Amino acid sequence: MDMIWQTTRFDLDVSRPLVMGIVNVTPDSFSDGGSHADTSSALQHAQRLLEEGAAILDVGGESTRPGAEVVPADLELARLVPILKELVRWNVPISVDTYKPQVMQAVLDLGVDIINDIWALRQSGAEAVVASHPRCGVCLMHMHREPQSMQLHTMDGDVLDVVRLFLQERLQSLQRLGVDAKRLVLDPGIGFGKTVAQNFRLLAHQAELLDLQRPLLAGWSRKSSLGAVLAHEGQVPEPFQRQAASVAAALLAVERGASVVRVHDVKDTVDALKVWQAVQGNA
Repeated sequence: MDMIWQTTRFDLDVSRPLVMGIVNVTPDSFSDGGSHADTSSALQHAQRLLEEGAAILDVGGESTRPGAEVVPADLELARLVPILKELVRWNVPISVDTYKPQVMQAVLDLGVDIINDIWALRQSGAEAVVASHPRCGVCLMHMHREPQSMQLHTMDGDVLDVVRLFLQERLQSLQRLGVDAKRLVLDPGIGFGKTVAQNFRLLAHQAELLDLQRPLLAGWSRKSSLGAVLAHEGQVPEPFQRQAASVAAALLAVERGASVVRVHDVKDTVDALKVWQAVQGNA
């Protein structure tokens, strides 16, 4: 497998795991909604994530938690553009978490490096935007149904086979349009229309997805499946209380072949990966 992720301005070496730090500029994200909704606090948060060791910043202007309301493109852009104008000047890889072609085009015009799409470019016009861009990186994620209903009607069948076939089809679709495979990273979509058991089956067998010959991104940070296994006497810990479990899941994902982990708790994840890399270096 080629271990370079080609993006707009950077060729990212993913032969060692990279930490993607989450910057939500939304009022309603499941974990930290509203904490960084204004430009000043979002930029301060982004700077802190970089100081803690984030290799990529992933900026989102619309929550995709289960049941979240759809945000119009103009409102999403109003949230994103002020922070992105500054972040692209920092000379670090910038990803934008969006599925709307209009938003993709606008942020790529600003110079962002990666489109991180929960719909895997299935929205009308999304493939064309990415195909017409000469270099931007893309993360293609598996999602069952849509955020408004995905946890009401979760997946049937063998989750591993379904996810593998979906990601394979999306890869092939983009390559038919001339998009170089070096630009594409795959995400099995933890928590997006899957049961707790299905999410952990994906983690246990994640390495089998490497036969698609593209790097994998894993997004376990503070997810409800972690809350489910941490629950005690019917009490499920709040998202911010799932820090240790999130780090453990990220480390397990890397052990099973993930090249990028998308996290809220950057410092703790970076520290855990340093220990893992020390062991790898002495194996």
